[in-house]
Amino acid sequence: MVETIHTKSTLAERVNALAPFVGNTPLFDISHLQDNPEVKIFAKLEWNQLSNSVKARAAYRIIKEAIDMGLVNENKGIIDASSGNTAVAYATIGANIGLPITLCVPENASPQKRAALKALGANMIYTSKFGTTDVAQEKAKELSIAHPDQYYYADQYANENNWKAHYYSTALEIWEQTQGQITHYVAGLGTTGTFIGTSRRLKELNPMISLTSLQPECAMHGLEGWKHLESAMVPKIYDETIADQNLFVDTMDAYDMIKTAALKTGLLLSPSSAANLVGALRVAESIDAGTIVTIFPDHAANYPEILEQVL
Repeated sequence: MVETIHTKSTLAERVNALAPFVGNTPLFDISHLQDNPEVKIFAKLEWNQLSNSVKARAAYRIIKEAIDMGLVNENKGIIDASSGNTAVAYATIGANIGLPITLCVPENASPQKRAALKALGANMIYTSKFGTTDVAQEKAKELSIAHPDQYYYADQYANENNWKAHYYSTALEIWEQTQGQITHYVAGLGTTGTFIGTSRRLKELNPMISLTSLQPECAMHGLEGWKHLESAMVPKIYDETIADQNLFVDTMDAYDMIKTAALKTGLLLSPSSAANLVGALRVAESIDAGTIVTIFPDHAANYPEILEQVL
């Protein structure tokens, strides 16, 4: 794959060659985790794509649009704030096509993620471990203003290509994979792109589809990538009018679900995937019949310390 891509002469051609490796993830039946035969539950296995997480979709569209608009080149690359799956997705794509990637990362980011980003050739700028991703965002913005010829600030929390990636791919995949039978969509809020983009398109396809957003139960939580919106900087792409209901998920409930899912589905889920499953099962309990779809953003291999603790 790498050899084929790197024989292309332009960034645009290289990034276009990556398109088949983003999205088109399978829908996995997990209906047996509840007892009602009239309720079906499915999950999109988002680790089955480039960079092994749902963030491949947004990172790819953000980078592709930046290239198509002439905002980046082989010398002027992407800068953004992330120490999680978006960071890995940016770095994976950047390494593949020869685009410089700079990431503002809190000092207390997991050693595993830091090692992966280093291996992928990303330039990392560390921000205070006492800060949050919000602090890292401010640093990325500051550097892009100070060095406009070196950086394009992708700003995943405000970039409309984040939610559009799901509007144009995730939602349509779900619609086709369920033959239009989906009645409920459930997903957690982080940058909010996955929920907002998918939900917008699903509502257009069928206004009767019920949309449930999920948040951590409190500000101090262990669901990496998720935001407790009452205590965090609300992403600019978030639209509070989209969700029909919002549910809160406790971190320990998600950790318990990791073990349950492993034993009953054979899937090793990340905390965020397990939290989405908790939310989907809660929705299942509240209805008599329907087809629920949720998202499994990534798997437990990205969180070895948590997997060891839980299992």
